[in-house]
Amino acid sequence: MENLKQLQERVAVSDGRAKADLVIKNGRIVNVFSGEIMEGDIAIKNGYIAGIGHFPDADQIIDAAGEFIVPGFIDAHVHVESAMVTPSEFARVLLPNGVTTIITDPHEIANVAGEKGIEFMLEDAKGAPLDMFVMLPSSVPATEGEHNGETLHAKHLHPLYKHEKVIGLAEVMDFPSVAKGSADILTKIIDAKKEGGRIDGHGAGLTSADLNNYLAVGIRTDHESTNTEEALDRLRAGMFVMLREGTVGRDLKQTISAVTEKNSHRFCFCTDDKLINDLITEGSINYNVRLAIENDIEPITAIQMATINAANCHNLPYLGAVAAGYQADIVFLKDLKTIEISKVLKNGQVVVENGTRKEAAFKKEIKAKFISPKINHHLNIKDLELPLTNETCYVIGMKKNNLFTEKLIEQVTIKNGKFVPSIEKDLLKMAVVERHHNTGCVGLGVVKGFGLTEGAIATTVAHDSHNIVAVGVSDEAMEKAIYHVTKTGGGIAVVDAAGNVLHHLALQVAGLLSNKSYEEVENDLAGLLKAFNQISKAKGFDPFLTLSFLTLPVIPELKLTDQGLFDFATFQIIPIEVI
Repeated sequence: MENLKQLQERVAVSDGRAKADLVIKNGRIVNVFSGEIMEGDIAIKNGYIAGIGHFPDADQIIDAAGEFIVPGFIDAHVHVESAMVTPSEFARVLLPNGVTTIITDPHEIANVAGEKGIEFMLEDAKGAPLDMFVMLPSSVPATEGEHNGETLHAKHLHPLYKHEKVIGLAEVMDFPSVAKGSADILTKIIDAKKEGGRIDGHGAGLTSADLNNYLAVGIRTDHESTNTEEALDRLRAGMFVMLREGTVGRDLKQTISAVTEKNSHRFCFCTDDKLINDLITEGSINYNVRLAIENDIEPITAIQMATINAANCHNLPYLGAVAAGYQADIVFLKDLKTIEISKVLKNGQVVVENGTRKEAAFKKEIKAKFISPKINHHLNIKDLELPLTNETCYVIGMKKNNLFTEKLIEQVTIKNGKFVPSIEKDLLKMAVVERHHNTGCVGLGVVKGFGLTEGAIATTVAHDSHNIVAVGVSDEAMEKAIYHVTKTGGGIAVVDAAGNVLHHLALQVAGLLSNKSYEEVENDLAGLLKAFNQISKAKGFDPFLTLSFLTLPVIPELKLTDQGLFDFATFQIIPIEVI
């Protein structure tokens, strides 16, 4: 927060009475308010833009040499944990991609470690040159009856609003609780309103009529549109619509046609869940912008969606524009169509030069401490047996690059009264093992789409309760993979038919994040994918994040929790066998 002296100094620079810290000259400024390209000097003082005009005097001058000057990009909804690195490492990846601000929901780590997990994320982000604003997790756990690590009621969340980076209530996933007027979720919404915060929605699978419940209580955003009509339903209802392009949720091409010249101001971009390797190879919000332009959105409109629209969506009045009084978060683009980035300024300081990070800007003085809760279960191989009497069963139909699944009915193989996986039919066993409280709960189901020919994979990243989830061809391989990620304190493992661990990634922080650099995590993810390709014939998707989402009951159609097979349509556990 600025003080009186800083404001006085900025005013003095704006009318020429004082010298600027930095002046950017010869740039073509994209005005996100008018949609024009302007010329003029940009004067910066104390990390803010003092004015645009003619400013001959400054401590430092940058010649933009005709490049386009745009505001720093804003990710309107992201889970840092999905990149499997800490916030400080996350910043090292995002800034070269022009992303200077993120609005994050730390509900992954909150489901494991409650308030301490949220506090760790806020503390770790302090030393990074990136604004990380937090929307407090609304649904911990995501649905009633799940065994996650911690439960956060309204009384637990309310004190966290004191933190300057907490700006609202995150995606309200438990739609049935809203619809029936649950006191706890409505109290969370009321508290957010009292604190001046926005409230995010999570309208996966909801009809336009269902959205009335959300709008009636004050929920004003949604990021779960998977096609044009869903995006328009949310727009017409009065919501800000976040168009998502992540690792699994690749929805932008299917939704972008909803954007027109008349309504574009109500759309912004998000990544939601994106792995570190995709952030490195594709990019972040800059990739969304490029993809939108490739799909016939005017470049300046796409830039508006990535900047001022996201700032307006979250009521951040000093972000999202290159204009006087706005934070000096600035991106230099060589071209408006390719969105090739040459330089990035954060708070008026150059953090990326010639497309490369200035590592000195990323040196942290703060080292956040976190003690991970212990992984706690007593699984034995007998717990993985799936008794069946009826060959006709409900099967989770995995869809590549999609968070939704299909509710399939298939003929499965039974031997000695137990389910037997079929490589030929690609009908594999899936298990969710409760890992927080040693309850002994193990949910079992059948899944199609992973194409395993041998072995198993297991991970402690299992949205949103983050129990252990595994899929495999044999119980022996599944047990081996499960116990490997247990022994390492969390992570991902790929095991072959003989029980050998082909590759693993340790996630020491709550079983969700690595304490290593993003470069090391990228290498391990590449090793995991190579190992997966050794035991599977399925291609064209990320198997690990896909598996992680097969446990998320608030997204249609069938999912698996530690309580069993969950049907989104009825919002309850159902039998595997079709009766």
